[in-house]
Amino acid sequence: MIGQVQTPPPEPAAVAPSPRPRHRGPGRRRTTTTLLSAAVGALVLATSCGGSSTAATAGSRGSTDDVVCRGPRHAVAQDWVEPVTDPSTPVLPTTVTDFTGESVTVTDAERILALDTYGTLATTVYALGLGDRLVGRDISTGVPALRDLPVVTHNGHELNAEAILELDPSVVLTDYSIGPLEVQLQLKEAGIPVVVMDGQRNRAVIGDQIRAVAEVLGVPTAGETLAASVAEDIARAESEVTAMAEAAADPRMVFLYLRGNAGVYHWFGKGSGADDLIAALGGVDVAGESGLEGSRPLNAEGLVRSEPDLYLMMSDGLGSVGGADGLLEIPGVADTAAGVDGCVVDMDDAQILSFGPQFPATLRALGDAVYGPDGVLGAGTEQDGTEPS
Repeated sequence: MIGQVQTPPPEPAAVAPSPRPRHRGPGRRRTTTTLLSAAVGALVLATSCGGSSTAATAGSRGSTDDVVCRGPRHAVAQDWVEPVTDPSTPVLPTTVTDFTGESVTVTDAERILALDTYGTLATTVYALGLGDRLVGRDISTGVPALRDLPVVTHNGHELNAEAILELDPSVVLTDYSIGPLEVQLQLKEAGIPVVVMDGQRNRAVIGDQIRAVAEVLGVPTAGETLAASVAEDIARAESEVTAMAEAAADPRMVFLYLRGNAGVYHWFGKGSGADDLIAALGGVDVAGESGLEGSRPLNAEGLVRSEPDLYLMMSDGLGSVGGADGLLEIPGVADTAAGVDGCVVDMDDAQILSFGPQFPATLRALGDAVYGPDGVLGAGTEQDGTEPS
């Protein structure tokens, strides 16, 4: 999953953040005892390590915040993107210059494979009305109508050359978020047109990605129609989430990528896509705020200093560490209020960072899980049935 972002440079030296004013809406609180314990622990740690008083007290700021957290929530999109109502017949051949600068000619779009880490490309092909031409899928493609297609990835997100070649695809769309590269080269050597797409994932590139896929497959008109429709729906979803988040006062969020069975613990920062997702949710990306770029191994001290109000996670990742309770075993998490209070929102791996045509539904679902009446930071009743004070 980590292949989409570049290999990060060494972890920067730890620097305590400058004090920032915090503005909280009514009816939100943190558990003072939790944060007091964290502050004491930080003080002991700083004293034993010769740390400064600034670092020692960095974790205590939250004791004055009014934050309600009502336990973990699972975000579920209410619907999946629908294909364009009047799909086009591909006009071929097409010749495109792909992300690598290579010119690729596509003469046949009858048997398509669209493969990337987040299932974005296959979802886009489906939304363009060409789902019946897909002959296989990656593990992350979550479109219900495509669930019975054979999976051509193994060990998570590794391309299986043998499985791909058995499907005899006439064109393969992929990017460098998935690999290994040797498989992509092997497919080219077998004479299959392989188009390497841009692997960026954020709101700004969704329309361009849709148009690019449509151009490769010879349906540019459908691409323009879909891109315009998705852009309008994204704007509506953003407006809805902004209205929901008005009382939340910029909750501090961090995206954790965990695979407990493999001992993989990362947090995502600038340029990972998680930063843009957090911005869309009206949150503060604490990893990016601390200067972290791309994906980095989780730094317990840095996580505690970043003082997250909320963790965002993939469902499989949260499950791999034993849920919200098991998350407390991850270094640093138990020393944050978000960890102790179970302030976690997870979503299906195939949706949360896809940033394709499915993004509006993803954003609405996450907004509801965070801010809705039953959301983790919502304004409804708490888990014990009492009204927030």
